[in-house]
Order: sequence, then C-alpha cells, then structure tokens
Amino acid sequence: MSTRCQLRFVRTLETGQTADPTDPVAQVYTHSDGYPRGVLTRLQELKQLLEATTSVRGPSYAAAQYVFLEKLASLTLYLDPDREAGRRVDAHSPTDVCQPSRMQHLSQPLFLLGHGIEDPRAGIHGDEEYLYVVAIPPYELGQIEPPTWQVAVSERCGFPRWDAQTDDAFEAAEWQFEGALQDVVTHFVE
Repeated sequence: MSTRCQLRFVRTLETGQTADPTDPVAQVYTHSDGYPRGVLTRLQELKQLLEATTSVRGPSYAAAQYVFLEKLASLTLYLDPDREAGRRVDAHSPTDVCQPSRMQHLSQPLFLLGHGIEDPRAGIHGDEEYLYVVAIPPYELGQIEPPTWQVAVSERCGFPRWDAQTDDAFEAAEWQFEGALQDVVTHFVE
C-alpha cells in the first residue's frame, strides 16, 4: 500500500493555511513514502544541499529539486549490480539511464513514476494521506545564518478526501505540527 502525499512549496507559512496565493507556489504529488519521517528527512537533506551549494532559488526550484532527490533515491535500486538482470539498468553514466533501449525490459520503473507537478489551484487528487506546506523564505547575499524553513504537517487524512471537494484541502486541513524544519524533524524523526 502506498502512502500518498502532496507538498506545497511557498514563501511564507501562515498558521494552518498556505501562503498568500499571489506568492510563488509549487505543488508536488508523491505516490508513495509520504509518511512524515521520509518526507521530512528528504526536506532536511534538500535544505542542507541547497545551502551548501548556494542553490536556493525559491519555492518552484525547491519543488523541482525535491523531485530530483526523490528520483535519485529510487534510481539507485535499478543500478544495483546485485539486482537480477531483468530488474536493473546497466548504466555507466546518467545519459545511459535515459536511453529507452536500456529500460525496455522494465515494467514501469519507479524512478520514472511516483511524482507529479500539480496545479495548486486544483487542490489534491483525493487519495492522499498527508499534506505538507514548506515555506522557503528569500535568501539574501551575505547572510551569515541561513533563514529557517517552516513546515506544516497535516493530520493523517485530516482534510477533505474522496467524499468531498479537494480543491480546498490545504485550507481545510487540520495541522498536527507547524514550525521550523529542524523542530519538525526532531518531532517526527529523531
């Protein structure tokens, strides 16, 4: 069974709400592994990577980079030389992986599936178990300390689902935790 979720990347986090709709918003659908432990660990890895490489560019870039990290994590399964030949990709470079002839023997490889970029105005599919709002504030040149990312984690299934309209799921969600990314990670992971 998959644990689906949606992550909304925004500039600011308001209590129990998403950011102002005029602010940049990017939304990512994740088909599996949407439990807080996995999502928050990946967000922490993402923040560390972007800050270490001075690559923070805002919500839409962070959403794309989140999907990239998720894809890399699932791709390693297919590059494992100990995996049976019919379930792996023999690749020596990233371009090798992208050659369809190297994947014809695979049925729906996970690294090509499992994530989608969503229209935030459309809400959610309706079968998600968790919603996340990730607020990435602007970074200024010369800042000594990087800004704090804020995160909200919904109650499990604490929002409209199949039997209700899903376009207002983020606004109607019950949030079990809202705060700094590090505090959320401490609460759910450590």
